[in-house]
Amino acid sequence: MGRRRKFNSQFKAKVALAAIQGDKTMSELSSEYGVHGNLINRWKQDALNLLPDIFVNPHDDEKDELIEELYKRIGQISVENEWLKKKLSL
Repeated sequence: MGRRRKFNSQFKAKVALAAIQGDKTMSELSSEYGVHGNLINRWKQDALNLLPDIFVNPHDDEKDELIEELYKRIGQISVENEWLKKKLSL
């Protein structure tokens, strides 16, 4: 039984990008990089699945939480303000 080869992330990215570009057939890519077509397809799918996460801003969640907290505070202040107006007008 043969030993499993390990590929670094740069190599996988390079092969996946070549597969995504679609300039060559899977057979050509397999021959060029010495990797089975099924593995190339898996790397391609992994890359396509992870691509949207590259553009996620990690601070978006913090901003959303801050905005939500500010809206709650505005609502609370508005209620208190209305209550005070009613009390003072008596």
